Amino acid sequence: DIGHKLYELRKALEDLREAATVMGKITVEVPIGESVSATVAVCYLLGGDVELVAAERSGGYSVLEANGGSSDCSDYEAARLVATGCGGTLLATEDPALGAEVIEYCTLATSASIPDSDLLEKVNTRLWTRSFLVGYSISLADVFMWSRLSKSGAPVNAVNVGRWFSHMESLPAIGKSKAFLTENSGTAGDWAEVMRLVKSQGNFHVFNLPGIEPGKVCTRFPPEPSGYLHIGHAKAALLNDFLARSYNGKLILRFDDTNPTKEKSEFEDNIMADLERLGIKPDTLEYTSDYFDKLLEMATDWIMQGYAYVDKTPVEEMRRQRMACEENEYRTAPLEDNLRLWEEMKQGTEIGLTCCVRAKIDMQSKNGTMRDPIIYRCIEGAVHHRTGTKYKLYPSYDFSCPIVDSLEGVTHALRSNEYIDREVQYYWMCDTAKLRRPYMWDFSRLNFKYAVLSKRKLQWFVDNKIVEGWADPRFPTVQGIRRRGMTIQALRAFILSQGASKNTNLMEWDKIWTVNKRVIDPVAPRHTAIGKANRALIVKNGTDEVRTVPKHKKNPDLGKKSVIYGRRVLLEEQDVEGVNEGEIVTLMDWGNVQITSVSGEELHGEFLPENKDFRKTKKFTWLAEIPDLAPATLITYRHLITKEKLEEDEKLEDFVNMESKSEEEVMCDVNVKLLQKGEVIQFERRGYYILDSVFRGISDKPMVFIQVPDGREASTR
Repeated sequence: DIGHKLYELRKALEDLREAATVMGKITVEVPIGESVSATVAVCYLLGGDVELVAAERSGGYSVLEANGGSSDCSDYEAARLVATGCGGTLLATEDPALGAEVIEYCTLATSASIPDSDLLEKVNTRLWTRSFLVGYSISLADVFMWSRLSKSGAPVNAVNVGRWFSHMESLPAIGKSKAFLTENSGTAGDWAEVMRLVKSQGNFHVFNLPGIEPGKVCTRFPPEPSGYLHIGHAKAALLNDFLARSYNGKLILRFDDTNPTKEKSEFEDNIMADLERLGIKPDTLEYTSDYFDKLLEMATDWIMQGYAYVDKTPVEEMRRQRMACEENEYRTAPLEDNLRLWEEMKQGTEIGLTCCVRAKIDMQSKNGTMRDPIIYRCIEGAVHHRTGTKYKLYPSYDFSCPIVDSLEGVTHALRSNEYIDREVQYYWMCDTAKLRRPYMWDFSRLNFKYAVLSKRKLQWFVDNKIVEGWADPRFPTVQGIRRRGMTIQALRAFILSQGASKNTNLMEWDKIWTVNKRVIDPVAPRHTAIGKANRALIVKNGTDEVRTVPKHKKNPDLGKKSVIYGRRVLLEEQDVEGVNEGEIVTLMDWGNVQITSVSGEELHGEFLPENKDFRKTKKFTWLAEIPDLAPATLITYRHLITKEKLEEDEKLEDFVNMESKSEEEVMCDVNVKLLQKGEVIQFERRGYYILDSVFRGISDKPMVFIQVPDGREASTR
C-alpha cells in the first residue's frame, strides 16, 4: 500500500544519508564503448572529488571508494552511488518528500516493464508546469530519465518533454559527458586494434596526395539526407575522417540538400547520430542550401559568359541526344532567350518548369559526364525542409559539390570510384568558376553479395513494407546491422582494414561477421533456450536447488548467474529423438543421466554423480521445468535478395527473398529477464543473439532476440 511504499522510500533516503558521510573521494571506472551514461553525467554535474577513468570492462561500472571499498554495478547503480557519495544534492536528501519523489522517478526511468510511450506520456504530463521532474533544480530523476530516453531513442516530440529534453542536452555537464564518452569510445581507430580483430592492416600509403600540410588538411563528408547511413557511406566518412585526423586537419559534415522531394530532417538526425556512434566528430556542420544564393549568382554569370545555357528539350529526347553526341538548337540560342527562360525558371512558371540549365562543355566527348551535364532544374511544388518555398529551382550535385568544396576550403576530397568518370567534370566546374581545385582521390566502393546499397532501392523495400524501416536488421544501414548485433568496434576495424585502395571486389558478408564474433565472443554471457517443441525428462534422484555459476566460463568479470536444478527438466525434442532405454546421456554442466524408460512425451532417468565419462555421450541442453521460465521469440534473418549481384537491367522485385525472416518460440532461463535491450548473449548450442525487445512481465508479449551471424556461411545466408 501507499504507506508501506513511503516507509521504504524514507528508509532508502536514510541509508543514502548514512552512506554519504563515509564514501569520501570516488573513482569511477567507465566501460569503454558507452554512448550514453547517467554516471558520467552525474560526475560532471557534481564535480568535486570524483575521478573518471575509461577502462576495458565487460562487467559494468566500478565505483572505487576512498576507504578501499569497491562496487561493480550497472550504470544507474553507479550513478546513484556517486550522487550519494557526493553529499546527496541530486537526491534532495534534505527534504524527505522531495527525496521520495526523486527515488520514485528514478525507479520509473529504470523500469524495463514500462514502455517508452507510456513513460513519455507520464513525463510530459509531469512537466506541464515544471522545468524539472522534482523541485526547482536538476536532480538524479532528470539525469536517469534523460539517460533512459537517450539510450532508447524514443521520440521526444511532445511539447513539455521536448522542452525539458532540449534543456538537458544544452547543459555543459551533459556536453562534457558526451565528449568524455566519445573520446573513450573504444572504436578501433588504431592499427593494433585493427590487427587484433581483422588480422590485416589497410594500406593508406596509396593516397600519395599532393598538397598535404599538417594542420591545413580539410576533408568533407557530403551525404544527401534522403536515407539512413549505410555501410558504404560509413567507409567514405571514416576515410575522410582518417585523413583529416592523420594530419591534424579538419573534417566538414555537409548535407547535400539539393533534392527536397527526397530529403527529411529525420534522415539528417539519424546520419549525425550514426556518425557519432562511429566515433566520427566533424569539426563543422554545413549545408549546400547555405550556398543557394551564391550558386544562383554563379549560374547567372555562366549563362551571361556562354558557359551554360537553358534547354527546353524533353527529358527522353535530351537523354537520346546525349547518348548520340548530338547538339540541339538551345545550345546556340541568343543570350536574350537564355536569360528570359532563366527568369521563367527562377519564378517557377509553367514554362520554367519545362526547362533546365546545362553546362556548355563538349557534346562530342567520349566521357558522357562531359556532354553538357545539367546544373540546375526546377522541381514543381517542392518544399525544402530548410528554405521552404523560397526557391523554385535547385542545383545539381555535379554543379554544387565542386563549387561548395572549394568555397568551404576543402583541400582533399575522397569519394568512392563509382564517380571516377566525373573527376574531369569536377575539375572543369572549379576551373570555370575560377576557384581553387581540391584534390580528388577515388577509393573502392564497399560491395557485398546479396545486398543493395542504392538508397532508391532501399526506399523501395521500405515503401512496399517488405522491411520494418531503415533500421531493419536485413538492411545494410549502420542502424540495421547494429540492430542485428554488429558492434561499432568491428565495423570500424573492418572498414579501416580495407584501406584506401582503388581495387574493387564483391565481398562476402561472412568476413565482417567473423570480425564481429571476435569482439562479442569474449563478453557475451552464456544462457539457455529450449524450443517450445520439447520433451520432459524426470530424474528420479535429482534435487531441487539453485546454484550460482559464472555467466561466462572464460570471463569471470561478467559476473554470476543463477542456475535452477530440478527433478523435471525440459530437453530439445530433436535431441532426444533416437534415445534408447539404458543409454547414458550428458546434461551439459550438470552430469550424466542413464535413461531408464522412454514413454510418450516423457523420459525417465537416473542421475549418475560418479560417472564422469563425457567423451562418447550425447550432449543435451536443458532447463528445469518451472513456472518462471522466460518466453521468447528467436528471429533469424537472411538476405533480402536471391542473387549475388543485380545487373543494371534487372528488376529488383524479381529477386526479392520473401522468406528472409523466420521465427522460433522458445523458453529461456530466468536470468534473461534481467537483460537490457541491445545486450548480446550466446544461447548454448544455438549461437549469438541480441535482445531486441525486453521482458515486460506480460505473458502474451515474449522477449525478442535476433540471431547475430557468426561468420559461418549458414548464419549469413
